[in-house]
Amino acid sequence: MKITQVEAIPFAIPYRKPLRFASGEVHTAEHVLVRVHTDDGIVGVAEAPPRPFTYGETQASIVAVLEQLFAPQVVGLSLLEREELHARLGRTVGNPVAKAALDMAVWDALGRTLDVGVTELLGGYTDRMRVCHMLGFDEPAAMVDEAQRMRDTHGITTFKVKVGRRPVALDTAVVRALRENLGEDVELYVDGNRGWTASESARAMREMADLGLLFAEELCPADDVLGRRWLVSQVDVPFIADESAVTAADVTREVLGGSATAISIKVARTGFTHSQRVHHLAEGLGLEVVLGNQIDGQLGSLCGVAFGAAFRLTSRRAGELSNFLDLSDDLLAEPLEISDGELVIRPGAGLGAELDPGKLAHYRQDQ
Repeated sequence: MKITQVEAIPFAIPYRKPLRFASGEVHTAEHVLVRVHTDDGIVGVAEAPPRPFTYGETQASIVAVLEQLFAPQVVGLSLLEREELHARLGRTVGNPVAKAALDMAVWDALGRTLDVGVTELLGGYTDRMRVCHMLGFDEPAAMVDEAQRMRDTHGITTFKVKVGRRPVALDTAVVRALRENLGEDVELYVDGNRGWTASESARAMREMADLGLLFAEELCPADDVLGRRWLVSQVDVPFIADESAVTAADVTREVLGGSATAISIKVARTGFTHSQRVHHLAEGLGLEVVLGNQIDGQLGSLCGVAFGAAFRLTSRRAGELSNFLDLSDDLLAEPLEISDGELVIRPGAGLGAELDPGKLAHYRQDQ
């Protein structure tokens, strides 16, 4: 079970339409496929989706740090030596997405070696999750149409609405249109990606007070410490810390400091190992948790549902697992399907992911 090789393969797949939100926009999924090989002939896989406007990583930087720094440090370790692996990765600051993908590929390789699914290894609570779909910036009618299509086609009834534009009425009008057109049975929450000030956020939440929102997420910057605390004291729904609370230490700081009352766990930035630690901390603090999405492809979404389904707390709410539907293609040999509003984990060992060699050859950027 010793690691013999780590591959970092850049690939690019266009989106059917650009995804727009307060912190940036994405036209093409310029991701990295990470493969961990072992001396038993096992290959574990994971996906690294860089978000330069949030964490500072790019496709090129992820490939470079994996090939030049991380691979030499982990080759020779056993798949079971995860604490030692993370101790070595921790010598290098930052690079959360690169570290997370390497971690998840190790877990996949371990599951394949033991002939056990990753969800079972992590906790095995259930085999599926309800799905939440993210709605990016657009005109109100277009966002309503997209939500209705997702409900009619895939049975999705939970939607995260991107907000953070100015004037705030642009976004409050969208959320109101969604509620009026979709009805009371649909769950809605908003995510500002730090786009508003604390006062703008409070005004927007007052304007939407009658719309039955589930959560509010990262409406204003976390480094506006006093403003954020004031805002959280104003809102009457759980306030989710996302990019401001990546690690367990971040969660502790934000929650005990009064800057958040719920958290988003994204395996794309904390892998399975550190996501597990954040989950356990949240459980101990009695926090609401949502499983977030870093605009992952199908492999990344498969990692997300594998983790989310493993625990009662993360499977309680709908997970953000549908953004691969916006991609024009993907790498999996058998595409994921969302049916009746749910995504089911893949059967078999590890993540149960099998890649299409032809598609990988077509979309990879290093050959």
